[in-house]
Amino acid sequence: MSGIEQKYTPTQPRPPQERTAVRARPVPLTMANAMPWILGGLFLLVMPFIFQSNSAITIMNQMAITIIFALSYNMLLGQGGMLSFGHAVYMGVGGFFCVHIMNWDDVFAMMPLPVLPIFGGLFGMGLALIIGSFSTRRAGTIFAMISLGVGELIASCSVIIVAFFGGEEGVSGDRTYGLPFFGVEFLHQIEVYYLTAAWLMISALLMYLFSRTPVGRMANAVRDNPERAEFLGYSARWVRFYSFVAAGFFAGIAGGLFAINYEILTEENLNLVTSGQILLVTFLGGVGFFFGPILGAIVFTLLQTVLSLQTEIWQLYVGVLFVATVMYFPGGLAGVLMMHALPFRLGRAGLLVGPYIKTLVPAAICALGAASVMEILFHMRHAALGESEMTLFWVQFDSHSPLPLAIAVIAAVGGFWLARRSAPAMAEAWHHANTPQGGAS
Repeated sequence: MSGIEQKYTPTQPRPPQERTAVRARPVPLTMANAMPWILGGLFLLVMPFIFQSNSAITIMNQMAITIIFALSYNMLLGQGGMLSFGHAVYMGVGGFFCVHIMNWDDVFAMMPLPVLPIFGGLFGMGLALIIGSFSTRRAGTIFAMISLGVGELIASCSVIIVAFFGGEEGVSGDRTYGLPFFGVEFLHQIEVYYLTAAWLMISALLMYLFSRTPVGRMANAVRDNPERAEFLGYSARWVRFYSFVAAGFFAGIAGGLFAINYEILTEENLNLVTSGQILLVTFLGGVGFFFGPILGAIVFTLLQTVLSLQTEIWQLYVGVLFVATVMYFPGGLAGVLMMHALPFRLGRAGLLVGPYIKTLVPAAICALGAASVMEILFHMRHAALGESEMTLFWVQFDSHSPLPLAIAVIAAVGGFWLARRSAPAMAEAWHHANTPQGGAS
């Protein structure tokens, strides 16, 4: 068949040259590669000395658990291109299993608490083995719908199978009944923090190393072009399956840490809302970068814990931030940071300082003004009868007076006008900063 390029079918063996071309190259162990992990470990060690209150340590524990959960979800979406609406199931069942181990006195009394998340990971992996055996046969919309159906099915079973899920009240345990670990009984929150931080470093490192393996590399190929991966001799279904099982294992570890930290799990830990939240977290941080979910988990946890204490409509702001990220910054927060790598390498990042100040400061004023309008209107609508006083940005005023609302509207409109006016100059400065000759093309 002259003139026609012969392609290899998935059942044909790959030629040696192609087999070598797609093999993942090992990453050399250098100080430059190890430095981010060393700095991350040191940062986790000193954090409790900076934020010493129990509430701050609890927030940091929740942040670490969310990071592990988001990184496991990124193994599906970011690396394998599998959009899942039921990933919280694996975290939830892993956490429930760990709580039941806590209540198994004869076994838990002989088990050190730090090894408990392993059992949560194994249980999450076991469930992923079962579900992945049929869900990873297809990709795209079909996989997403299967994950949605499985997630809703197991969430419904949490109310029916009371013996395992505890019904509407959930299941609780006591972490202090475990075998002391070098004399540590984990009575205090600071001890739980260091346990969670250790598992965060171990899990993040293992997930990073998985992304550098041949399976992790091929997951990217299957995500971008599954037909080409098949012609190279790789089964797209099995690559998705291995990534799916690994993601279920680390999600189960996050569930085990959740059980240790809060000592209770309910239906909320595995329903569609939690799966949607981790999708939001991963997109917010950036699915194209390994550290993207880390940034997303940090920002979302702060919004969920700190901002929720300041306003009742914090979920509205999170939704607006998510929509803006998807529409204008599809690379997420990590993508925004990496966009500035080239100007820094060229030594022209200083060109952006002035235009950024002229554009982003009015944009921030616009955002604060718009938030003030929504807060005032919400208070006017939902405040108790006769309660017209409200405090916003440490300023107390009468929400029924037209003056505060007018000031907020003027700030929002004026900030938007100034930001839009200076946007062309910022775009021109961005072009100059990304061109070695200062913009000459």
